[in-house]
Amino acid sequence: MRTTNFDRYLEEQLQDPAFAARFEHAGEAWDVALQIAALRQQAGLSQKELATLLKTSQQQISRLESPGYEGHSLSTLRRVADALHARVRIVFEPVEAGAGPHPARTAASSAVQTGRPPSPALTERPSNAGR
Repeated sequence: MRTTNFDRYLEEQLQDPAFAARFEHAGEAWDVALQIAALRQQAGLSQKELATLLKTSQQQISRLESPGYEGHSLSTLRRVADALHARVRIVFEPVEAGAGPHPARTAASSAVQTGRPPSPALTERPSNAGR
């Protein structure tokens, strides 16, 4: 396969760890959106019909199927999966060595630069209570 200018540009941009992280994150949102749309289409449902099953609006289904949307809640994904006779599976994978800074360190660094506190979800460590 021939390498295009875009391929070369993307390869160059992916050398920047911050860009690579954003690129991967965007890919995850695409995966969720495309899976929802594919399951709905396999079920033979329109967005409006799925919305009716879920007692929500067609606009909400459109939002869930939008690759740029990142507000998927686990409970919403479960409701969609149930309606489409599927299941939700979330997999945490270890970050490869050399793949960039740890998110908590990045959040803390960002807080210093912006003057805003980092998100607690990125910086809180689980307590050892119960161990």
